[in-house]
Amino acid sequence: MTSTTSAATARTASSTMADFNRTTSRWGQITMIAGLLISVAGPLYLVFAGGLDIAPAQLWIAFAAVAATFGIIWIVEPLTYFPILGPAAMYQAFMIGNISNKLLPAALIAQTNIGAKPGSKRAELAAVVAICGAAVVHLTSLAVFVGLLGSWLISVIPPSVLTVTRLYVLPTVLGAVLVQAIVSMKQPRTTVFALLVSAVVVFVVLPLVPSLAMVSTAIAVLATILLAWFFRGKQVAAAKPIHIE
Repeated sequence: MTSTTSAATARTASSTMADFNRTTSRWGQITMIAGLLISVAGPLYLVFAGGLDIAPAQLWIAFAAVAATFGIIWIVEPLTYFPILGPAAMYQAFMIGNISNKLLPAALIAQTNIGAKPGSKRAELAAVVAICGAAVVHLTSLAVFVGLLGSWLISVIPPSVLTVTRLYVLPTVLGAVLVQAIVSMKQPRTTVFALLVSAVVVFVVLPLVPSLAMVSTAIAVLATILLAWFFRGKQVAAAKPIHIE
């Protein structure tokens, strides 16, 4: 009776997750396309109906300039975030923004607190719920501390404190994300590779070739992936792929 009940529960859970994946995939694509159309509607209106003297060739030149600078990030970011967030949370994250300094830390902390293994369905659901919570907190804090109290807070906070905050708030957040990722992923070999590669990029590569500053993150990520794969443990190399239901 117990085994039968467990099997039925597993089938129900698998069916529910399949429905969840289909729903999030459908609506995720719809919302992403809608967001894309809305974001480009204004510039397209100005170009084609605003009377601006802009030739199509100028648009392609501008696009090429942006792609040359940020194009590698279009590839690296999805590859970097997907193993932690999963497909459903990826739609949320790229629609909301501020992934590395807000959404990713929320997902990592939620997964760590419930003991969810990265890449599992439990971790994916934790990331979805955590991102929802992060978005609610973010919008609420913006409404209160920026919309209602923003001008007053700026007037009473000493300029020296504002300067220190601007300088150190981002490193503080990213440092916390780094520590959380190291603790939750439990991959010491990959962690050592990432730290060494990052140090080489910052202190060796960039001083020698400053023009690589815009793609330094991509270089560090790709180099870490290649080193981690090449020097992976024998058990990992011999293990068969695991299909996650």
